[in-house]
This record gives sequence, structure tokens and C-alpha cells, in this order.
Amino acid sequence: MTTFERLDAGPVQDTVSRLESRVRARFPERGLLAVVGELAVLTTDVAEGSSAVRGRLRWVRLGSRVAAVVVLVATVAVFALAFRDAVRAGPDRSFEWVPLIESAINDLVFAGLALWFLYALPQRLERGRLLDLLHRLRSLAHIVDMHQLTKDPERLRPDFVRTDESVRVDLTRAEMEHYLDYCSEMLSLIGKVAALCAEESRDSLVLTTVSDLETLTTGMSRKIWQKISLLPHEGSRPVSD
Repeated sequence: MTTFERLDAGPVQDTVSRLESRVRARFPERGLLAVVGELAVLTTDVAEGSSAVRGRLRWVRLGSRVAAVVVLVATVAVFALAFRDAVRAGPDRSFEWVPLIESAINDLVFAGLALWFLYALPQRLERGRLLDLLHRLRSLAHIVDMHQLTKDPERLRPDFVRTDESVRVDLTRAEMEHYLDYCSEMLSLIGKVAALCAEESRDSLVLTTVSDLETLTTGMSRKIWQKISLLPHEGSRPVSD
């Protein structure tokens, strides 16, 4: 059943696989193929890891809830027994109650911290896994940007004057357009894989990181399309460096 309420991993994986095949067909010897291959690995990690991790987190969540209930019941029982004994045979003078009250407050604080830790444990584990994937995606986005950095349309202009430090250009106008287009698609897909991470969590830090990554890839892609728009007309030849 088709749904438009969430992003499915299957179509994203298929799109990444098609892009990898297209890059292999046109640029089989370039490093860009290894980059899109890494993106395919990351997409698989997100898609296949989600179900496995959800299963483990389900058990962690169950265990943490059981432990929290045990801590809560034990705390209530201890305080009930202590209060009963204090009322029956407690100190006779008011100031002698101060150490007992202070000890009770400390125990309540520690019990509260233990409950908070157990309740938040599954969420922290899930957050750590997703942030690790998002960090890898961010690094991959910068690698893609490095691959397109030296693909300057100016070097394809007939009137381009090279220097001894000019980067060698071994792409025709059509090849450079395809190369830049593949980089732009790859950045877009990195944003989509990041969105898959957001489908697995409602954690504010994860959602903020996904949003920042999508903004980053959109900005990089915009720069690439500016380069494509500046490519010279068909028929120009690159200047040999």
C-alpha cells in the first residue's frame, strides 16, 4: 500500500543504485564512483539497521521500564516503612528530625535521577546511532563538494589563460556537465538519506541535525547548478594544462 505520510527507504535505495550505475557507465575510473558507492553503503546501513535497531531498542525500552518500576516500588516501600517507624519511635525533639528529613530528600533526589536515567536510556541510544550516521553523511557531503571544487567552467572557455598552477582539466563540456549533475544528485540523495534518519526519531537534536544537513546539501547543490549555468556553449574545447 502506497503511503505519502513517510519517506520509504526502498525508493531511496533504488535511486542511489541507479545513480551508481550511471556514474560507473560514464566515469568508471574516477573517484566519484567510490563516493557514490559509499553513499549506497550508508543508505543500506540506514535502511537495514533501522529494523534491527528498533528490535534491540524495544528490549532495552522494556528492560528500562521494568527497572524503573522496580526502583519506584522499592523507593515507595522504603519510605513508607521509614515513615512508619519514624512516627512510632522517632526523635522526641523537633531539631532531631532535620537529619532524617535531609536524608529523605537526598534519597528522593537519587531515586529521581535513577528513574530519569532509565526512562531516557533508549532515546539516548537511538540518538547516538542516528547522530553517528548523520555525521558520516555530513562528511560525505563535504567529500562530494571537494570532488566538484576544481571543476571550474571557466577552464573550458577558449580565452582561458592558464598558469603553471592551473588544475588540469580532462573533461569535455558535456562530460563536465554530467559530472556536476551527478554531484548535485548525490548531494540531494544525501539529504534524502538524512531524512530517513528523521523518520526513525522525534528527538529534537536529531531533527535539528537533519535540517542543518539538508540546508548544507541544498547550498552546495545550488553552487553546482551555478557552475552548470556558466558552462560554455557546446563545441568549446578545454584548455590543455
